[in-house]
Amino acid sequence: MEELQSGLKKQGLTVFTLPEKGRCLLTTRDFYPGEVIISQEPYVCVPNKSPVESRCDGCFSSSNLKKCSACHVVWYCGSTCQKLDWKLHRLECEALSRLDKDRRNFVTPSIRLMVKLYVRRKLQSEKVIPTTATDNYNLVEALVSHIPDIDEKQLVLYAQMANLVNFILQQPDINIKEIAENFSKFACNAHTICDSELRPLGTGLYPVVSIINHSCSPNSVLVFEGRLAVIRAVQYIPQGAEVFISYIEIAGSTMTRQKALKEQYLFTCMCPRCIKVGQSDDIEESAILEGYRCKGEGCNSFLLRSSDDKGFICQQCGLVRDKDEIRKIASEVKSMSEKALISSSSGSILLDCLC
Repeated sequence: MEELQSGLKKQGLTVFTLPEKGRCLLTTRDFYPGEVIISQEPYVCVPNKSPVESRCDGCFSSSNLKKCSACHVVWYCGSTCQKLDWKLHRLECEALSRLDKDRRNFVTPSIRLMVKLYVRRKLQSEKVIPTTATDNYNLVEALVSHIPDIDEKQLVLYAQMANLVNFILQQPDINIKEIAENFSKFACNAHTICDSELRPLGTGLYPVVSIINHSCSPNSVLVFEGRLAVIRAVQYIPQGAEVFISYIEIAGSTMTRQKALKEQYLFTCMCPRCIKVGQSDDIEESAILEGYRCKGEGCNSFLLRSSDDKGFICQQCGLVRDKDEIRKIASEVKSMSEKALISSSSGSILLDCLC
């Protein structure tokens, strides 16, 4: 931790631990909108696996790809990416090459991410790959796994995946329980790497970026420049303030956001927006974002999703409408919007022709 604190100090940052939510990232100087707060290369990352499009393991490009002739799993766009990745892929390649063709089909991006995690740990411990204050396995160990909060079904799945990773690596010093816990860490801490148009390209683990907590009113944003994760301020952040990003899509009602955060990240958000749940401001905002007009007699209020997610309740008269009924209305509205768009486009084309 001392080494990390020293590295962050130069960037105007420090790690602090709060009793109610654990570690957080604080500023030790002012940051201004658009300014880079911190950036980090992934400790490990993998491209998405798709039956229609493969990607280079080095740069995530989908052009001019050639498959590794030894393992037949990994793709590269050229010799540059292959050479840069060789120290890490050499051991992974040996491990994957031992598998028969059928077993290789079970090697998902999540499995590869875990295999690469232990390969990188091994290479750093042997000093083949250097370590830095922000690039070492100790930072992975410090991540929260939320294992006590995970249901039995998910734990069994992690155990099965851990056994497969252990079978692939065949390293006697690896603990299966630790691998399963690391899968849980991936679920809570890994980030989807996206391009400039927010299309998902792969998954990466960024241990320092993962220290940053969530808020539904974030003061910074996570963007990707290739595989590099970049945190930029979206508003003025004074010295001594906590840095926040959003883990989820925040253009949703408080109930929708809370549900997504609880299911994926296993915590209840207590940000300035979420603590207003049920208040008039929150109801009005939720209605604008995803509400439906009530059709009760003499009522002009909004229907919002019920807490049990089984229907929609009017916030004024209490009228309850079935989820399927609302879904049908939403489908009709979408259909009407699409028809209007097509009609508008046709009109524009006709106008262009007449001109």
